[in-house]
Amino acid sequence: MKKKSIYVEIPIRTSMDDLWKASQEPSVHERWDLRFSSITYLPKAQGSPQRFTYKTKIGFGHDISGWGQSVTARKGGDGARTSSLHFGTEQKRSIIREGRGFWKYVPRQDGGVTFLTRYDYTTNFGAAGRLFDRLCFRPLIGWATALSFDVLKRWLEKGTVPEVQYRNFFVTWLSAILFSFIWIYHGLVPKLIFQHPQELAMLTSVLPIGEAVAHRVMSAIGIGEVVIGLLWLICRRKRWLFAAQTAAFPLLTIGAVTAAPESLTQPFNPLTFNLALFALSFLGFSFSKDVPTAKYCRRRQVTGE
Repeated sequence: MKKKSIYVEIPIRTSMDDLWKASQEPSVHERWDLRFSSITYLPKAQGSPQRFTYKTKIGFGHDISGWGQSVTARKGGDGARTSSLHFGTEQKRSIIREGRGFWKYVPRQDGGVTFLTRYDYTTNFGAAGRLFDRLCFRPLIGWATALSFDVLKRWLEKGTVPEVQYRNFFVTWLSAILFSFIWIYHGLVPKLIFQHPQELAMLTSVLPIGEAVAHRVMSAIGIGEVVIGLLWLICRRKRWLFAAQTAAFPLLTIGAVTAAPESLTQPFNPLTFNLALFALSFLGFSFSKDVPTAKYCRRRQVTGE
């Protein structure tokens, strides 16, 4: 199976000069591009490519250092610009060995600019590296490119700085993953798998039902909680989920305490647990407005372009 080069395209309502500056000046570029932690231009001789070094943090105090060189040019009479790129690294722990690509800036009739990139690379680690790249790394670096392009678009169009955008993005998604785990765990373990006696006691104290019916009702509630947990993973717009939980947790807390007031003396009781979830839901709601996303970028080039 032949690998596909990475292609990302997005329209931006900005001037050519502002977009050029944001993408070509290292101190500005490294702020919005998730793929680079730092970019440093090296001294340039007249008529030669612009050489640079870069670093990408990979976590746990480690980073990947690499080299690159770029050449800029204008094409045709429509004012389009192109910046070609050659990059690579000597570090053997990097999945990327060497690559080439370009950025293209095409003026639009509405006064904005279409910003696009296409690039490809070779990998380290032989067949295992190629397989890992195809299944995992290539989709991830393509997504990171598209997300970065949307962050740049929002910065130039709305003035929201990249640091704020990335803070909102990671707070939203980390909160969503946490809530997904909590809902799925509480639906599966105490309700569907083990049907904990305390859960049954709380249910029968609220509803006048027998034990057999209580088991079925608890199973239905457990399935509902698992569905809510899955919604946190599959829904793109998570703000309404944060809003729903912010409203629901006080009601759930009152219901749990009313059904089992003796639970207030237990560690990690419904009052303290739900209060923490309410606070996290409120923070998630506050940070989840206008979060950047990779979905607004075109990821495939139209035939004939």
